[in-house]
Amino acid sequence: MSDENKKSLSYKDAGVDIDAGNELVEKIKPAIKTTNREGVMGSIGGFGGLFDLSKLNYKSPVLVSGTDGVGTKLKLAEMMNDHSTIGIDLVAMCVNDIVVLGAEPLFFLDYYACGQLNTDEAASVIQGIANGCRQSGCALIGGETAEMPGMYAKGDYDLAGFVVGVVEKDNAITGENIEEDDVIIGLASSGPHSNGYSLIRKVLEVSNTNLNSPMGDSTIGEKLLQPTQIYVKPILELIDSAVEVNGIAHITGGGLLENITRVIPDGLAITLNLSSWQMPEIFNWLQEKGNLSQTEMLRTFNCGIGMVVITKKSDSEECMKQLHLSGIDCWEIGFVRSHESNTAEVELRD
Repeated sequence: MSDENKKSLSYKDAGVDIDAGNELVEKIKPAIKTTNREGVMGSIGGFGGLFDLSKLNYKSPVLVSGTDGVGTKLKLAEMMNDHSTIGIDLVAMCVNDIVVLGAEPLFFLDYYACGQLNTDEAASVIQGIANGCRQSGCALIGGETAEMPGMYAKGDYDLAGFVVGVVEKDNAITGENIEEDDVIIGLASSGPHSNGYSLIRKVLEVSNTNLNSPMGDSTIGEKLLQPTQIYVKPILELIDSAVEVNGIAHITGGGLLENITRVIPDGLAITLNLSSWQMPEIFNWLQEKGNLSQTEMLRTFNCGIGMVVITKKSDSEECMKQLHLSGIDCWEIGFVRSHESNTAEVELRD
């Protein structure tokens, strides 16, 4: 066969559909537009997103950045054939990380990688991202969609997110003001959030569970797919109140045992009262079906506490009052104590 009779190859023949990518951009533009806020410059589709920090009322602004993913909760969304809320999870995991420093989220970017682009599915994911951005008050100003056949199987995709926020330099919450006898307030989670899903899927496998099995007013699958609670607005409102907030911790991978100690200064430790809140039904179910120890539960899952606020004992009642007014259930779950070692530890009380 002569060279002139050979088939002319295209990018689409290699598995990458440029037209589908362009179609996706048009589908998501309306959702992205709903996330605009003060400071955003330009529109989606350029080589970079622009944000004018001078439009905000900060005297000594410090930028705070964070990045995260959703982990294998993506596989659960695939199992449930519901991709509408996984984008909320992505935003939540990022913005909850920076708000613990007192930072107001400003803008967000996403990275969506797949084996073959399904525009309807991808649009559903990105609309969820826009939803999460609206909940946290930040703008979705850019992102990347990567179609990578050979790297990802058809039907598989992965997500990553990137957030930039700002805090007044003198108001950053670092945990250095935490003192002995400070009180630990636990804020209710909406479920497992986006951590521990490899173990969750193992429990589903060994228990041969049907995701459509009823649990309370929904199903096991719906309980597990419940999007991560976004705490940004309640926490920023609390910081702006008269309550003295000395430390905040986002309960993610590592659970309650490892995340709170990340903000505890040397010479201090914490005591948690496990009977001070009721672990939601989905966690009890996971523990029973997986025959999981208490330690495994506490170091893998949030167990019903998605974030903690550490405040002075004299402020604890007002702190909980403010959080309740913001629609967040919360409990006094422990306290800070002195500790001889420079490594903070957790003491558990039933």
